[in-house]
Amino acid sequence: MFSFPLAVLCVVLSCCAGGTTSQTEQQNPQSEQWVTYVGETGPGVGKHIVLVSGDEEYRSEEALPMLAQLLAKRMGFTCTVLFSLDPQSGEINPNEQSNIPGLQALEDADLMVISTRFRALPSEQMRYIDEYLMAGKPVIGLRTATHAFHFKDAENQYAKYDFQSDIPGWENGFGKVVLGETWVSHHGAHGSEGTRAVINEAQATHPVLNGIADIWGPTDVYTVGALPDATVLLLGQSTSGMDADAPINTEKGTMPIAWTRTYQLPGGKPGRAFTTTMGASVDFESADLRRLLINACFWATGLEDAIPQQVDVSFISTYTPTMFGFDEFKRGQFPADFRLATD
Repeated sequence: MFSFPLAVLCVVLSCCAGGTTSQTEQQNPQSEQWVTYVGETGPGVGKHIVLVSGDEEYRSEEALPMLAQLLAKRMGFTCTVLFSLDPQSGEINPNEQSNIPGLQALEDADLMVISTRFRALPSEQMRYIDEYLMAGKPVIGLRTATHAFHFKDAENQYAKYDFQSDIPGWENGFGKVVLGETWVSHHGAHGSEGTRAVINEAQATHPVLNGIADIWGPTDVYTVGALPDATVLLLGQSTSGMDADAPINTEKGTMPIAWTRTYQLPGGKPGRAFTTTMGASVDFESADLRRLLINACFWATGLEDAIPQQVDVSFISTYTPTMFGFDEFKRGQFPADFRLATD
C-alpha cells in the first residue's frame, strides 16, 4: 500500500506508465491524469480503492469523484479516480473509448470500482485490469459495467472481456463472468421511468444493507436474467414517472438491482463482486444509494464488521450532477478540477 503525497504519487504513476513528469508538468493542472484523495482516519486507513470512470451517458466522471471523497474523508480509504481522457488535450472526454490513464494503480489496489461502458482499451492499459482480476481481487460494478468493454477486433487478446464474447469460459465477457450479468435490455422505459428499490427480505440483515431504507433514482430498471450463484440484496420496481413521488408501474415485475457474488476468471483466483444496475450521477442524489455503495466497499475489502449502522454520506464538496444523456458531459474539465484543497 503506497503512502505517498499526491504530487509524489503522480510522478510515480507517470513513471510506471513509461513517461516522466517534469517540474513544469507537476505545476500544470492540465498535465494531471487522475485525482487521488488521501484517507487519514477511519476504518479504511491502509486500503487503496481505484475507481474507474468512463461511460458516455450516465456521468460516471461526476459520480466517482464524489464517492471517492466520501470514502477517503469519512471512512479513511485512499482513493484514486481514473477518467477517459482525450489523449491530446488531457481533457475528460467520456466519448473517448480507448484511453484511461493510470490503470497501473491497480497493481497495489485493494478494490476496483468500475463504471465504464463499451471501452476498447489498448493492451498496455487493459493488462492491469486483467492481472487484477486474475488475482481474484474485489470488484464493484455500477450500471453500465455489465457491458464495460467492447472489442470489435475478435483477434484482440482481450476480446474475451467483450460484453458479447462467445469465447468458451468467457461467454458474455466481463459482465457475466465477473459481475453475473451482461447487457440485456431496458426493463423500465428509459427516460420516462425511474427505479424504486425494495429490500429482499431474505437478506435484510446483510451488512451491505445497514442503514438502507429508501432508494429512488431517475434511471430505469435494467433487465437482469437468472442469478443462480448470487445473493440478491435489492429488487427494483419501475416508477411511472421521473420523480421520487411517481407511482409504481404495477404492470411490470421487479428485477434484481443489487447483488453480491463470488467470481473467478478461467485460471484465476476467486474474488468478491458487488453489482448494482443503478449508478448514474443523478441517482446518487439518493443518500441511501451513496450509503449502499460505501457499505459495499467495506464488504468487498473484507471490512464488513466495521460497517457503521448509519454511515455519514453528506457530501464533502458541492455536488450538482448532470442529468444523464449522450454527449451531455461538461466540456473543458480536467482531473485536477476534482482535487480537494486538503490533498
